[in-house]
Amino acid sequence: MGALGIGIATLVITLAVVFLVLANVGSNTSVAADGNATAAVQTITVAAATIPGWVSLVVIVAIGALILGMLGMFRQG
Repeated sequence: MGALGIGIATLVITLAVVFLVLANVGSNTSVAADGNATAAVQTITVAAATIPGWVSLVVIVAIGALILGMLGMFRQG
């Protein structure tokens, strides 16, 4: 269970850093960037706003699968 927690924490930290960088690039008005690139970054930032809702669902499903697996293991024993 420790490796799973470390993996989830690493994923969350990595995603947070990536989204912070994307948000800064998307809101940077001092650099004359390509309009398509700026629009793409803004689209990704808006789409990434739905990720926090999915993370909790994935964690709950993973915990449920672990519990069902342990119940199945103890039932056979």
